[in-house]
Order: sequence, then structure tokens, then C-alpha cells
Amino acid sequence: MGELFAEVLTEIFFFCLDHFIKTFGMGSIAKTKAEVEKVLQEAQAMKQDIGKISNQRINLHAQLSENQIVEQELALLKDDAEVFKLIGPVLIKQDLLEARGNVSKRINFITSEMKRIDDQMALLEKQQATKENQLMELQIKLQKLAKQGAVQ
Repeated sequence: MGELFAEVLTEIFFFCLDHFIKTFGMGSIAKTKAEVEKVLQEAQAMKQDIGKISNQRINLHAQLSENQIVEQELALLKDDAEVFKLIGPVLIKQDLLEARGNVSKRINFITSEMKRIDDQMALLEKQQATKENQLMELQIKLQKLAKQGAVQ
């Protein structure tokens, strides 16, 4: 809801700005407006990247949960229990220690991938916050230029 409001507010701002530029012919305002549009596009691209990364993290979390359940089930088995691995349409007998090791390796891999994605998401969120600050500064600059143009 807040994103929709921000987009509508931005559209209204640009509409008013276009009208002001046409009326008063302000070159510096047009240049600043172009900067605002560029920063806005960059911020929106980052938001999309954050969404993609968030989906990847959700998938990894589901995989981690599944593998942790398998690890718990394998821990309940006696050492002489038979374990089978599904490969295509065929069940293949697998050594219990090997199965436990494979699941443990998968859990470690998924955990490290989640850490990498968390770091990447934190970096993108920081960059997006910087873009939003730039956008606010440029909008304030545009408002000041518009006021100066209206006074002249």
C-alpha cells in the first residue's frame, strides 16, 4: 500500500514538474528531473533484485528444513539399518554413514548459501536506502529550483 502511494505521489510530482518546466522553461530543473528519473529507475531495479534474492532465500530455507528432517530421521536409525536412495525411478541401496554424510554436507552447503544471500540482500538494501536518500535530496533540490523560478 505504501509503495503504491509513493508511486502515485512520484507521478503527481513529475506531472506538476513537467507543467512548471513547460510554463517557465527551466533548463536546470529539466536536468535535475532527469537525474531523479535515473535514480528512481536504479532504486526500482534494486527492489526487483531484492525480491528475487528473497525468493531464493525462501527456497533455500525450505530445502534446509527438509534436509534437517532427513538428518533427524537418519539419526533415529540403528547402524545396521538399510537405507535406500531414489535415483530416477529406481531405489538404490546406500550405506547409512554415507547417507548421513551426504545430508550433513547438503545442510552445510545450504547454510553457507543462505549466509551469502543474506549478505547480498543486506548490501542491496543498504544501496537502495542510499538511492532513496539521493531521490529525496533531488526532489528537495527540484522544489527549491521551482520556487526560485516562480519568484523570478
